[in-house]
Amino acid sequence: MKIVNIAEVPVHPNPHQVDARKVYDSKDAVGVVITLKPGEALKRHITPVDVFFYVLEGTGVVEIGDEEAHVSKDHLVESPAKVPHRWSNDSGRDFRVLVVKVPRPTTGTKLL
Repeated sequence: MKIVNIAEVPVHPNPHQVDARKVYDSKDAVGVVITLKPGEALKRHITPVDVFFYVLEGTGVVEIGDEEAHVSKDHLVESPAKVPHRWSNDSGRDFRVLVVKVPRPTTGTKLL
């Protein structure tokens, strides 16, 4: 059994310059916990694989393609490969999201 304490995982460098912690990394998938402080946002980008997001804490805005929605704790959002997307925190509290990329990407994310 492997147990990961997310608070002890170092922040992973990323082009969005936000708190992103890689909590799972296997040959099949990657899991990252992203924390957006109030007013922070990811840059619009394209992921080369399918992604699903699970909101762990707070409320925020997700944009996928030309759709936008406010989501909160316990919402799950699917994002297909190669569709532009981004997250933003327009609330006054931290917003935490689990990001799972399946299958494990072999190329990087493309910023727009």
